[in-house]
Amino acid sequence: MPGRPFVVHVAALRREVGERWHEERRGPVEGLDCSGSAVPEGASLLADVVVEAVLGGVSVAGTVVAPWVGECRRCLAPASGQLRLAVRELYTEGGDGEDTYPLEGDEVDLEPLVHDAVLLELPSAPLCRPDCRGLCPECGADRNEEPCHCEPRRDPRWGALDVLRVPGGGAGPGGPAGDG
Repeated sequence: MPGRPFVVHVAALRREVGERWHEERRGPVEGLDCSGSAVPEGASLLADVVVEAVLGGVSVAGTVVAPWVGECRRCLAPASGQLRLAVRELYTEGGDGEDTYPLEGDEVDLEPLVHDAVLLELPSAPLCRPDCRGLCPECGADRNEEPCHCEPRRDPRWGALDVLRVPGGGAGPGGPAGDG
């Protein structure tokens, strides 16, 4: 169905408890974004699931795959990735969308399941790569691209302790680097 790519007709499936079908559905899902990342507008998401007739409804189990994009929380560069999520849900007549999804007539609509699974797993603070070094807070240099020569900023609240410093980086008398 072009307008509803995630709808699975299950009338024949429901004739016998235990009957299973493999379904692979692709299509866009709107409204998938959180504070740090989003599924690109118009991107195709995949629901690769097994639907099974169970007493009182239909069980759906499988995998949802979705691309995501965002801005790196450390260096502000573009970040992207792909979610691969395991799903297992139950569709029942009168389902409320919280405990079980609604089984409407002889149709199972996988779109709400895909939407919920992806929205819960989108990274809220994405990284462009796991070892991103970020931006220098002093000069703004991207430490992934170039070395930064700024001196580390000292917290002025600890300034009174600077009198204990000995030239050369050691501690003063009685400290860990001193002889006492």
